[in-house]
Amino acid sequence: MITMQPIGLVQSPRHAAEDDNWGTVESSITLAPELPEEMLTGMETFSHLEIIFYMHQLTPDSICQGTRHPRENPAWPKIGIYAQRGRNRPNQIGCSIVKLLNRSGRTLVVQGLDAIDGTPVLDIKPVFQEYLPREPIRQPSWVSELMEKYF
Repeated sequence: MITMQPIGLVQSPRHAAEDDNWGTVESSITLAPELPEEMLTGMETFSHLEIIFYMHQLTPDSICQGTRHPRENPAWPKIGIYAQRGRNRPNQIGCSIVKLLNRSGRTLVVQGLDAIDGTPVLDIKPVFQEYLPREPIRQPSWVSELMEKYF
């Protein structure tokens, strides 16, 4: 068993998990009060952050432990939950790369975070160019269709 304590919470204008239009959403992440603000020192020197969060509103009956059509669309192949980025994952962990708009004290304002209001944040990492893929990305064509309106 792994136990984690959230390091902060998301404040977002979106209160329901929806599939599309996350690109212009501005959210803030406020560091938990028991953590020192200094943990964010230097964060404002980065353009992008990776946010790891816990999808807290999923119910046990919505978790997929097998295969399914992404977004229940039968035009797309039935594949395992780990071969897609759907939210109905067994450990309910999400991660997104977002644009950092600004930092004010213990709060980060970001754009493009696909997490709803009240989502617990597990970790924040700056995006390093060197950690990004060094070769072209390969993905099936259905992914581009699915993501067409996501951001």
